[in-house]
Amino acid sequence: MNSRNRYQSILTITKIVLLVTLITGCSSTPKNMQRGDAGSKQKLVWSDEFNYTGLPDSAKWSYDTGAHGWGNNEKQFYTKERLQNANVKNGVLNITVLKENYEGAGFTSARLVSKNKGDWTYGRFEIKAKMPKGRGLWPAIWMLPTDWKYGNWPVSGEIDIMEHVGYLPDSVFATVHTKAYNHINGTQKGTKTFRKDLSDTFHVYALDWNQNEIKIFIDSELYFIYKNENKTFGEWPFDQPFHLILNVAVGGNWGGKNGIDENIFPQSMQIDWVRVYQ
Repeated sequence: MNSRNRYQSILTITKIVLLVTLITGCSSTPKNMQRGDAGSKQKLVWSDEFNYTGLPDSAKWSYDTGAHGWGNNEKQFYTKERLQNANVKNGVLNITVLKENYEGAGFTSARLVSKNKGDWTYGRFEIKAKMPKGRGLWPAIWMLPTDWKYGNWPVSGEIDIMEHVGYLPDSVFATVHTKAYNHINGTQKGTKTFRKDLSDTFHVYALDWNQNEIKIFIDSELYFIYKNENKTFGEWPFDQPFHLILNVAVGGNWGGKNGIDENIFPQSMQIDWVRVYQ
């Protein structure tokens, strides 16, 4: 082959490679649309985009109510269907804490649950949220078992996708609790990561949960993994349906560790959307 023909052959091959690369690139899923490790295999099975106005959608959310301390000496009264504490407007769910005397408590808030309206075993869970700000607050995005298959807490498990305490404004925590590993015994499994803007902007808090492991993220950062030890339900009760909980507590054994700043209220945790993939 003479030099001219060799050059034309190389040029043709180069064009083909470039064309294939462009076609492949155009057809691939954008990085910000991928759903964790499962990628395109996961499909949206449940969501609330909060594209309405008023109370949270009653087809998707119920309320835990009362002021009995919730096992943590918390100071709020969780109300039901009260717009002052839980409302949707401008595309955002607001869970708002107020300093007020209400049914014997000094604060009101809301605790939304998807129980019997959204219950899942395994999946990818994503919640885009912005934290409230101030010492004494304890917002959480978490999951509890729907049927308590193995027994009362902590035997049937708990998954904390995100916890935040106001006196540590740059920290978020991911934790699991089981019979073998729980905070009563000081054996809970968890960790934390850091952001300086938790109360200033929205972040995506995510859980990937399958029969082998639990993985928790903030945005694209994987910062906690809990493995199935394949022993007993004491270590892995996470083979049963769980539901989502969104709430903001006041005070409590952890949230109120450094007291409550009573000058910060009202404060809201804002939720842009909740999405569940399987």
